[in-house]
Amino acid sequence: MRAREQDLRAGLSALQLSVSDVQVARLLDYLDLIGKWTRVYNLTAVRDPAEMLTHHLLDSLAALAPLRRHLAQAGQGRASLLDVGSGAGLPGVVIAICCPDVAVTCVDTVAKKAAFIKQAALALKLPNLTGQHARVETITQPFDVICARAFASLHDFTQWSAGALAPAGVWMAMKGKHPADEIAALPPSAEVFHVEQLAVPGLNAERCIVWMRQKTTG
Repeated sequence: MRAREQDLRAGLSALQLSVSDVQVARLLDYLDLIGKWTRVYNLTAVRDPAEMLTHHLLDSLAALAPLRRHLAQAGQGRASLLDVGSGAGLPGVVIAICCPDVAVTCVDTVAKKAAFIKQAALALKLPNLTGQHARVETITQPFDVICARAFASLHDFTQWSAGALAPAGVWMAMKGKHPADEIAALPPSAEVFHVEQLAVPGLNAERCIVWMRQKTTG
C-alpha cells in the first residue's frame, strides 16, 4: 500500500467514514487529476501532495458525515447538491465519489475549472457529477443542498444562490473559525439553524459548517 493511500485510509478512519476500496482509489485518482491540471491551469494554490491530501481531500471529507446525517434526517435518499464556486471540485467531486445517490453539480465562473469537473466526471466514471460554467445567480434549477467551501461571505453566498434553493433546501457553508460577524450580517431571508464544528485529521486549524435555510415568514 502506497504511503499516500495509507494516509488517506488513516484519515478516513479518524473521521469514522465508511468508504469502499473503489471509492478510495477514485479519491486518489482525483488527487492525481488535480495535480496534473494544476501544472497547466493553476486550479489550486496548494501543490504539495501531502498538503493536498489534508487541505483538500480530508478537509472536504470532514463534511461527509454531517451531510449524510442531514440527508438521512430529511429523508432524502436521492438528493441534489450544488457546489458553488467549486474550483477544482472541492467538496463537490469528493461528495460525488463517496455519495453515489447524490446528484452533484459543480458551478464555477471560470471556464477551465468547469471543464476540469467535466473531465473528472468522465475520468473517474461518475455519472452523478456535472460541471457547469455559469454564475450561480443564473441557476434556477432547485437543489436540496447548496454548499460552498471558502467561497464568499455568508450574506453573498445565500443572496447569490437563493434562486437555486429548493423550498425545503438548506445551505451548507464550510468555514474556518466560527463566523459570528458573517452570521450577524445575514439577510433577513436566511437563518442559521446549526453551526457544526469539524475536526480535520492532520490539519491544525479551526473548521466548521454553517447550516442555513430560508426563513419562513409569518
